[in-house]
Amino acid sequence: MTGSINSLKSLMTWWKRCVNGWAEIISASVIFLVTHTLPARPAIRTRLTGLIGRRAYLTLYSLVSLVLLAWLIMAAGRAPHVGFWSWTPERAWLANGLLAIALWLAVCGAAIANPFSLGGLAGKAYDLALPGILAVMRHPLLLALVLWSLAHLTVNGDLAHILLFGSMGAFSLIGVLAMECRARKRAGPKWRQVSEDTSLLPFSSLMTGQARWSGLLSWRLLIVPAVWAVIVVLHRQLLGVSPLPPL
Repeated sequence: MTGSINSLKSLMTWWKRCVNGWAEIISASVIFLVTHTLPARPAIRTRLTGLIGRRAYLTLYSLVSLVLLAWLIMAAGRAPHVGFWSWTPERAWLANGLLAIALWLAVCGAAIANPFSLGGLAGKAYDLALPGILAVMRHPLLLALVLWSLAHLTVNGDLAHILLFGSMGAFSLIGVLAMECRARKRAGPKWRQVSEDTSLLPFSSLMTGQARWSGLLSWRLLIVPAVWAVIVVLHRQLLGVSPLPPL
């Protein structure tokens, strides 16, 4: 009887320790999800932009997102460690390669008018003859987030980071589907015309010859190494870990 009571007490102690260890990352994840799901609803977004203006809304939304993302990453680092795979130099090189592609998509995606998805130059008209990065994919920023998540999953094999970056990647993929449905509904009968030289599946219109590769080469490619270098420096200073493998 005494042994059973002691076993039950040990089990309760272990359970409390687990709950306490995971409470922060669960709370951060729920808050992050809510703050990214509710403002995405057209009625709520329209009301918020009407109250404070589009520029103020985007600035505030970006700041809140960065703060919550930083909290999520730190919470994952403080969660109990349950390992599945380990860091290796080969995984680190793969992660940096995926990040380089993600940065290319993000830089080019932020510099073009995009009527199909998130980001881009809202005040600029979309040119059907010059789809640019949209020839690679209509949702470059969301694809960049997917690749960013995969890059971090390759080098972070513990349960907390798998849940963190796995959910980020899944959330971004769901965003692709949601944005695609919204864009198709908005375009209506003109959908085929406006989307002809763009791709839903990465590189599909380029592979079929519908779009040209030449429009993807621009001076903006020079920004990618600069942004990558800044990320490397900040990653080490803020998180205490260099994303680069040993040379």
